[in-house]
Order: sequence, then C-alpha cells, then structure tokens
Amino acid sequence: MTTEMITFKLENNFLKEVDAAVKTQCFQSRTEFIRTALREKVEEARLKDALLQLSNLKGISNKKTSDKDLEKIRDKVFSEFERKLK
Repeated sequence: MTTEMITFKLENNFLKEVDAAVKTQCFQSRTEFIRTALREKVEEARLKDALLQLSNLKGISNKKTSDKDLEKIRDKVFSEFERKLK
C-alpha cells in the first residue's frame, strides 16, 4: 500500500493537546495518532450513512409480511451493509 504525504497546520495549543494524547494513549508518533483519529472518523461517517439508508428503508412497504419474509429481508439488508462497509 502506498502512502502520500500531506501537510496541514494546527494551532500551537491544539498541537500540545495532540502531543499529550500521543503520550498518554501510548501512540508511537503524532502520525500514528492522527491516522487512527482519521480512520475512526471515516468509520463513523460510514456508520452514519448506513443508518441513514436503513432509516430510509423503514416504512417503504405497507403490505403484510410473514416472519419468514422478514428474516430473508433482514439477511439481505445486513449482507448489503456489510459489503458496503468493507
């Protein structure tokens, strides 16, 4: 996997907070800390998108559905979400 260097600026006080978190959370470097924070934020965004899609599916159908049909639908939806989150 290739990586690309990016540069950004932080206020001194915030950078001191980052450095303190690096030490207290046992990260090897600022880079590792920032990379982890960004990954967590991306995962949070994916989860929010998945929940929004799920909420949009709620109430689409007014017909009666059997328990067997509901189980099939649940399996299909979770399979699709799992595929999208990978």
